[in-house]
Amino acid sequence: MTNYKNIFGKPVKFLTTDPDNAEAEGQIWYNSADGAFKTVVVSEAWSSGSPLITARNYIVGAGSQTAAIGFSGSTSTSAPYSISNTTEEYNGSGWSNGGNLNTTRVFGSGTGSQTASVSFGGGTSGSPPYAPNLNSTEEYNGSTWTNVPGTLSTARSLLSGAGIQTAALAITGYDGSTVLNSTEEYDGTSWTAGGNVGSTRYNVGAAGTLTAGLAFGGSGSSTATEEYDGSAWTSGGSLNTGRNNLKGSGLQTAALAFGGQPPATGATESYDGSTWTTSPATLATARYSLGSSVNGTNSASLAFGGRTSPANQSVTEEFNNSVNVITAAAWAAANNLNLTRSNTKGGGIQTAAITTGGQTAPGSPTGFTVRAETETYDGTSWTEVGDMSNARREFSAFGTQGAAVAFGGENPGDATLNATENWNGSSWTAGGNYPVEIFLQGSAGTQTAGLGIGGSDPSGPTNLTCEYDGSTWTSTAPGGNLGTSRYGLEGAGTQTAAVAFGGSPPRTGLTEEYDGTSWTSSNNMNANLRAMGGAGIQTSALAFGGAPGDVTTTEQYNGTSWVSSANMASGRSYLGGCGTTAAALAMGNGSTPTAEEFTSGPTTVTLTTS
Repeated sequence: MTNYKNIFGKPVKFLTTDPDNAEAEGQIWYNSADGAFKTVVVSEAWSSGSPLITARNYIVGAGSQTAAIGFSGSTSTSAPYSISNTTEEYNGSGWSNGGNLNTTRVFGSGTGSQTASVSFGGGTSGSPPYAPNLNSTEEYNGSTWTNVPGTLSTARSLLSGAGIQTAALAITGYDGSTVLNSTEEYDGTSWTAGGNVGSTRYNVGAAGTLTAGLAFGGSGSSTATEEYDGSAWTSGGSLNTGRNNLKGSGLQTAALAFGGQPPATGATESYDGSTWTTSPATLATARYSLGSSVNGTNSASLAFGGRTSPANQSVTEEFNNSVNVITAAAWAAANNLNLTRSNTKGGGIQTAAITTGGQTAPGSPTGFTVRAETETYDGTSWTEVGDMSNARREFSAFGTQGAAVAFGGENPGDATLNATENWNGSSWTAGGNYPVEIFLQGSAGTQTAGLGIGGSDPSGPTNLTCEYDGSTWTSTAPGGNLGTSRYGLEGAGTQTAAVAFGGSPPRTGLTEEYDGTSWTSSNNMNANLRAMGGAGIQTSALAFGGAPGDVTTTEQYNGTSWVSSANMASGRSYLGGCGTTAAALAMGNGSTPTAEEFTSGPTTVTLTTS
């Protein structure tokens, strides 16, 4: 009798549980609990990543999927176009601000890695003929762009790039009057002429290296593909979907093409050195003029920004050809609060939260009512519980669903409070008064080891830091105060390991860390905001929502720097927040009773049953 072992020389494994890692790819096993033979399958898919900080089209990309860079581009959608010189860096989780280009440009190109990239060409006008077209070159070291002497022989825009910082290709383009077929080569110092492409076009997709480059698609919805050997271009296999303004990544013999127009498409194709194959995976947001991790691979690439008429996009998507299925971080709707309110605060975790106080509009266009109502959340629904003794707004709170603290704020007559109340799971009782009357302050910690941070007292913004032991507040010594006085800030963490971020005036993204004795400065948030929600600990914090306006943005802090994360469905400010960076909760806003739950994205293995 012939069996699997006779054919392949090894037996089928007999397991009670399925393997949970990528090493299971290609294996076949029998799961005795399920009574089935199983294996791991490879899947191709685009999944959502954290959005760009600034939506833009014609953004230039470089780097890899987990260490990418995006720079320049246009932040508007109609003439006269607004042109950006900003840079953003992606670490596989989110985007953060990098150094600005010295020359503001659009319709340029670049290539390289996140810490060694090169920018070249482009125009200084967002309208044809993009004059003056540029021949200048800049190099990036991971923090700063530097002008270099080497200039393109022909100033051009709408060009494409491939390679690395010290061995790059500039491919085709437009000089203001003529579509170019020329190629130039960069050695890290100077540009020299390379071979001409056979099919004259601009806005091509590009991938590969200086000596093994690839150009595909382009103006006129071209399907043409050409391969470069370091001196000459030769024809390769045609794209299945002809398109302009597309992007790519990978190598000459293992490349990926995606996006483009017209119309905007999410079509994705892979190239094996001779033939393009349409992938079952398509971009979730069809778009053109996007950026890519041009030095990524055909199995792990990144697409970001671009345009889907009439709007610019901040969307980031990750392509993976893998046994792993990656689910991005996301906000999802939770059940509504019973009371529509803003300026509510609370504590706890996503499945056991509390929120209290705030303000509601009484039906008048200008007035509002200050509230004392308290609600608890069990991960499914909100339940009204005991009211605070003091109705208050613009206050702060911290702790857990069963042991919370609310302090400061403003009462119904807008008088500033120093009153503190402790929650025991069923009712509020008076705690020790805060050393000063305070509102719009930050906080962190637990009921018996809490922290009050900054805010505004009757004389204005303060840097005061106070510690709470469950009954008494103690002012810290001057060395323990915030470095910058501010109100409308948010806090996270514990009494001896806290982080404070954002606030006014003016609006700021300042971040400071507290060790139980003193505050030290850390890297700023990417956006200057106040009146946010917050969650997490000092080394893993989340900031979401905020003012000006009601923003949807989310940023995550790793103890050193902030990166963008998934946007909320509803823009909101003056909201409550709690939980962790893996499972946070946003609650309230003046115009909506909605709550939202944040969940970080898991990675799983795809199994199939034979």
